[in-house]
Amino acid sequence: VQLQASGGGLVQAGGSLRLSCAASGRSLRHVMGWFRQAPGKEREFVAAITWSGSPTVYADSVKGRFTISRDNAENAAYLEMRSLKPEDTAVYFCAAAKPRLRATLMSISEYDYWGQGTLVTVSS
Repeated sequence: VQLQASGGGLVQAGGSLRLSCAASGRSLRHVMGWFRQAPGKEREFVAAITWSGSPTVYADSVKGRFTISRDNAENAAYLEMRSLKPEDTAVYFCAAAKPRLRATLMSISEYDYWGQGTLVTVSS
């Protein structure tokens, strides 16, 4: 599975962006997730969605502002980001996880494939 993230850019605080993740290769009904890494910080979980579209899981810091979705026919996942804050500035990575029992969907170690990342910069 190869993943390609896109849609990052520079936006003012309060603005919106939509990130896309295009997947190619063998599909095994993967969970799709978004993570981010700010300068000098560790990579952190943002959101995840199962193959069926439910459930979805969000980090507390983005709940109510970000929405994850997917289009299985297009082999794509999306992250709609609204009310962006300067602290949302980071490189955003999409990732895919093979289905696992008792998966949290939030752990980096559960994800098998990673995209290259797209930079989101939110100015104050």
